[in-house]
Amino acid sequence: MRLTFVLVAVAFLGAACTSSEKRKIKAERKQHERDSLALAYDPADADPRLDAFMQRLHSRSGFNGNVLIAKNGKIRYQNTFGWADYLMRDSLKITSQFELASVSKPLTATGVLILWEAGKIKLEQTVDEFFPDFPYPGVTVKQLLTHRSGLTNYLYFTDQREIWPDRSKGMSNMDVMELLAKHKPSKYGNPDARFFYNNTNYMVLAAIIEKVTGQDFAVYMREKVFRPAGMKHTAVYSKAVYEKIPNDVVGHDKVWRRSVVQNFQDGPVGDKGIYSTVQDLYLFDRALRDGRLLKPATLDSAYAGYSKPTKELFNYGFGWRTFDPGNHKVVYHTGWWHGFRNLYIRDLKEDITIVLLTNLANGSLLHLDELYKILEMPVIRQAAYSAQGEFMGD
Repeated sequence: MRLTFVLVAVAFLGAACTSSEKRKIKAERKQHERDSLALAYDPADADPRLDAFMQRLHSRSGFNGNVLIAKNGKIRYQNTFGWADYLMRDSLKITSQFELASVSKPLTATGVLILWEAGKIKLEQTVDEFFPDFPYPGVTVKQLLTHRSGLTNYLYFTDQREIWPDRSKGMSNMDVMELLAKHKPSKYGNPDARFFYNNTNYMVLAAIIEKVTGQDFAVYMREKVFRPAGMKHTAVYSKAVYEKIPNDVVGHDKVWRRSVVQNFQDGPVGDKGIYSTVQDLYLFDRALRDGRLLKPATLDSAYAGYSKPTKELFNYGFGWRTFDPGNHKVVYHTGWWHGFRNLYIRDLKEDITIVLLTNLANGSLLHLDELYKILEMPVIRQAAYSAQGEFMGD
């Protein structure tokens, strides 16, 4: 009788597991179908005003990259312009992966907040609770998220040859944490004294993710952020792992003849180092809106401003730059690193998503006022406003 009970119990557990797996597979299949519908796009249906604007941006301002613009859950325009690698004359594809540079930060912040919702970290925990040798007391996770830590930028500190002699070897996040503990470079200021944007904050956050989860940052982000959001063409690439980062899109610095060579500072990730596509970033937008990654209350906190607003309008939340004139709400991020320059905008009120990824780091993304006008949304450019927050365009 006991043997029979055990066999029945095992069979029941097996059936339950099978049922659970089937439900998971079914849910994933349904989500894949929804993602496919979200990415449905017929070039014949493109908004001619958007196409005319982008064609001018390409021909007059030197825009070279990919674009996706969506409104109310429908892609209104997407296209590719120019070369993935000028030397090889390889054309860009809509699925081309770009180094996101600082557009990586909203993704990293999402990874941190997932851990916070799971109760695995607290926003008021200090870095030295995770890394006892961290030489700057009082720096919290929240201060890292909001760029209020007072830490100096590790990119300037590690650029000294005596700090990192082997320029052919990529640094890891843990390498940088050890260098900070060893050399103790001077801080910019005291914790929580003021907003000071710098890459160290998000490099440290990625290191904390690795410490808490015991996983490589790339693995954690794939499992907890990219895969649940349907981002099949997004990955974390580090020079500490890859001798050559496996990506066909090459960054170029302002003029074509100056392609940018990856170096040891392409090793640390979290502040940068995530590679993605315009379509995957749109899927990330939809996943956030659908509540598939974070709870609504958590997102409200992420989209709030935590410092004195610049020009009464611009602020910074948990991984997001914010624009809030009172009757509107936009979250966005810019990115600029080693020949890549990007802009990712999410108009929360009007459900507009703009993704512009470029591999020619010129000033083309500074000429978007007409695009905002076409989309009937505010201009997201600090120089367009007075110190009192008054729009000075037109």
